[in-house]
Amino acid sequence: MDSEELIRQIMSEVMANLNQDNVTFAKRAAGPAGAAPASSDRVDKSQYPLSEKAPEKIRAANGRPFSDFSFERLRSGELKADDFRIAPQTLELQAQVAESDGRDALARNMRRAAELIAVPDDELLEVYDALRPYRSTKAELYAIADKLEKDYGCTINAAFIREGADVYEKRGRLKDSE
Repeated sequence: MDSEELIRQIMSEVMANLNQDNVTFAKRAAGPAGAAPASSDRVDKSQYPLSEKAPEKIRAANGRPFSDFSFERLRSGELKADDFRIAPQTLELQAQVAESDGRDALARNMRRAAELIAVPDDELLEVYDALRPYRSTKAELYAIADKLEKDYGCTINAAFIREGADVYEKRGRLKDSE
């Protein structure tokens, strides 16, 4: 299969999946990341999938509107990898949909993910590694939480990491202090 066929096949699958319940697309709503949207910007399960029922709300993390996404633009090279990065606001909309359907745990996960978009990938990998059992002391985990909160505004994730550190302490899963 040549590269053009492969691109066509991938885009065909992506475009077909836009209407499925488990697919989200990059979106950027007005306002700063993590800010609560105005009530007129809120969505619920009746507007899902957003790509069909609220496409005007969907933008890539770099601001490109959903309407700009087409196979032709991908093929021409107009669309780049950064155009497909999800925006924190998309995840917030997905969280609202989940909440309106009584899926509160999924909504919390979407909001944690939205916060982490601002964190560079290499730092995320370090956090992931530090959160593995026996890899960090409680103080180290608290320091990671403080850094995420201070440097990136990740208040939800910071609280989650602190809670994890406390649980690790109770269960004996922390690295021995040196």
